Amino acid sequence: MKFLYDLLPVILFFISYKLYGIYTATAVAIGATLLQIVIVLIMKKKVDKMLLFNGMIITFLGGLTILLQDKTFIMWKPSVIYWILSAVLIISDKVFRKNLLKQSLSSQISLHEKYWSRLSIATSAFFIFLGFINLYVAFNFDENTWVNFKLFGITGLLFVYMILVTIFVSKISKE
Repeated sequence: MKFLYDLLPVILFFISYKLYGIYTATAVAIGATLLQIVIVLIMKKKVDKMLLFNGMIITFLGGLTILLQDKTFIMWKPSVIYWILSAVLIISDKVFRKNLLKQSLSSQISLHEKYWSRLSIATSAFFIFLGFINLYVAFNFDENTWVNFKLFGITGLLFVYMILVTIFVSKISKE
């Protein structure tokens, strides 16, 4: 259910794009993300850092898209998010010796330290890949193809990655 909740701004962006175009869709995505932040703040009194981060990025890049009437900014948004996430995972693990995946998943998964590190590196590499593939589609295909890829392609790739990670974890957790 959380996965669908997290995807809500992207789904609303997609629907708005199909009905009204890129600039309206961008405004809807900004509004939906900010509304999510307000709802979580009211209900839980504490907003997840990832949601706040996404809210800042979509508001900034989406705002530039609308203000300058240049869709390039919103097309960069997924790549910027994935690359920053990748950097945070690597820097946290290698510089601060804090594996963020381990911190968030260790209550559900028990792994040897070396596997947490491998999983963090693999996830970082995957996010870097997603950032580049997003830009490739954004600047080598038409706008409609990019919007479809943003919802279906990236979501599909994330789903496949989660399946592969689950298989990896199930194999190594038996050790």
